[in-house]
Amino acid sequence: LLNLYVLCLVLQERCENTMDYVKRLRLCIRWFQELELDYAFEQEKLKNAMELNEKHCADLEVSLKEKEVELNLVIHELRKNFSSVQVQLAKEQAEKLAATGSLEKEKEARLAVEKLQAALTEELGKTQGDLQTANQRIQAVNDMYKLLQEYNSSLQLYNSKIQGDLDEAHETIKRGEKERTGIVENIGNLKGQFKALQDQLAASKVSQEDIMKQKDELVNEIVSLKVEIQQVKDDRDRHITEVKNLQAEATKQNDFKGTINELESKCSSQNKELQELQDQLAASERKLQVADLSTFEKMNEFEEQKESIMELKARLEKAELKLIEGEKLRKKLHNTIQELKGNIRVFCRVRPLLTGENSSEEAKTISYPTSLEALGRGIDLMQNGQKHCFTFDKVFVPNASQEDIFVEISQLVQSALDGYKVCIFAYGQTGSGKTYTMMGRPGNPEEKGLIPRCLEQIFQTRQSLRSQGWKYELQVSMLEIYNETIRDLLSTNKEAVRADNGVSPQKYAIKHDASGNTHVVELTVVDVRSSREVSFLLDHAARNRQVSVLKNWKTAMNEQSSRSHFVFTLRITGFNESTEQQVQGVLNLIDLAGSERLSKSGSTGDRLKETQAINKSLSSLGDVIFALAKKEDHVPFRNSKLTYLLQPCLGGDSKTLMFVNITPEPSSTGESLCSLRFAARVNACEIGTAHRQVNNRPLDNRLSLG
Repeated sequence: LLNLYVLCLVLQERCENTMDYVKRLRLCIRWFQELELDYAFEQEKLKNAMELNEKHCADLEVSLKEKEVELNLVIHELRKNFSSVQVQLAKEQAEKLAATGSLEKEKEARLAVEKLQAALTEELGKTQGDLQTANQRIQAVNDMYKLLQEYNSSLQLYNSKIQGDLDEAHETIKRGEKERTGIVENIGNLKGQFKALQDQLAASKVSQEDIMKQKDELVNEIVSLKVEIQQVKDDRDRHITEVKNLQAEATKQNDFKGTINELESKCSSQNKELQELQDQLAASERKLQVADLSTFEKMNEFEEQKESIMELKARLEKAELKLIEGEKLRKKLHNTIQELKGNIRVFCRVRPLLTGENSSEEAKTISYPTSLEALGRGIDLMQNGQKHCFTFDKVFVPNASQEDIFVEISQLVQSALDGYKVCIFAYGQTGSGKTYTMMGRPGNPEEKGLIPRCLEQIFQTRQSLRSQGWKYELQVSMLEIYNETIRDLLSTNKEAVRADNGVSPQKYAIKHDASGNTHVVELTVVDVRSSREVSFLLDHAARNRQVSVLKNWKTAMNEQSSRSHFVFTLRITGFNESTEQQVQGVLNLIDLAGSERLSKSGSTGDRLKETQAINKSLSSLGDVIFALAKKEDHVPFRNSKLTYLLQPCLGGDSKTLMFVNITPEPSSTGESLCSLRFAARVNACEIGTAHRQVNNRPLDNRLSLG
């Protein structure tokens, strides 16, 4: 017996050592899995860098070829220009010789007319002086206009600064709605006045342009008159020269007296014409002065109208600012009321019409009410001549951007960092834009979906909260529910991710603990430290999901349709060293598979089973919502894996938001109406108020789905 007892002790010690070795081996296996993910991440980074370098080299080669072609063209053009310049130089040399001969002749004539030219130069100097004073007046007016413009811009900057420093007092919802109505009416009146003043300003600008045209015409007329005067003076000088020559010859020959008298009469007539032209020049200058005065008056009138327009713009901006502040206050109070009521918030998003879909006005089935109560929150659907009206927490029209969507849910994402459980899921028929809303379009930063934007906000906020003593640890898991089977999308074992018969060989059980958290046993959990790591994991999960789900198949409804429910879970653990406070937050982002009618999808075989499984799980979700809305004692969460997984999100201890995505295509009106009715039931559910998870106890390493 003693030997047996000793043997049992030895065996027990060996068993304990073996268990210790098994635990260490598990830790090594997990470390090797994380190391493999890191190596894959680094390999992807190096591959992307090599592709970028190759692309850069190709771009440089193309640019060098383009530069070589451009230089050849420039050389060819320079050669052409050189030949043309040589021809032009030869012509100019010939003209220069001819001009030299004519210059000698002109020198002889210039000596005779220098005395007369001096007198005419004095008159021309006076005229130019008058014209210069007029130009100085015009320049002074232009300088004054520029100074007034600068003063006006400085006033605008000062006004905007004052507007920015103003703080508006918070009011109640009822008073805010009344004031909003008055502001909208005032905006309409101000816009009417602004339009009328703009019309007056346009008319004054037109009249000012006419005056400037008249001024230019008068200046051109003055120039032409000066040219004519110069021509007349030149003719008179020529005739005077002829008269002198004839008078010199008249002493020798008395027969030319009649010719001399005739030339003298011509000279006197040309003097009269010269006097008339000078009178016309003086009249034109008087007209120019009158035009300057009218221009100055128009400029004053223009400045007055501009000041009144700026005043109306300031009033309009102030009214619009009040309207925006009132809308922000309304949203804040509405969200507070919804949190106190414990309702599931519902946002509706309508995707744009795609190429090939009926976009005529007659075929439109969706409209948006413009009343103050339903503005931005209401949607109307026409079916068979009957109008169905719905109101949600927010309605996004087709031209709403991904940034507009994220702004509305950013505060909800912040709640996860504060220690709340948050769930956001997208619901709708196949092809309504659920995956685009949640994931966005890869490779386009402006079209990133909610999941990448939420992660960026969380990592940025985590960095900013370090100065307050907060340290956060983040854990990520991703799974899909396909044919009522849970698949781990982050597993490095490909056999565990997918199988040919559509059933995963690895069994993942959903467990609920006493504190209300839900755990998926044996699910891969990855610690993340940056948004780039999460992006890499998202790409990894998308590849697993795409290969296992689509597999070179498409339905008649949508060739990129998601055939499974995708669940992204981020567990947030925060600890404040100064206050020793610890928070637990969970962010669940879910892309549900699209509902579709079997008669419309054209699914057969295995794809028919997929569609039936999707519709069954969504029908179970509808049963749960119906039971919650009626406040029944029993809620059938266990009818499907999806509802059992979402039990914490729908059971009252989570802040939950649902996106209902619909399509405006007329042929999908029936499915859109069903989605809107389901969303209305969801919005009416009261699930209770969410509680913040704060404690001082150490947390386990399992990932909770809330």
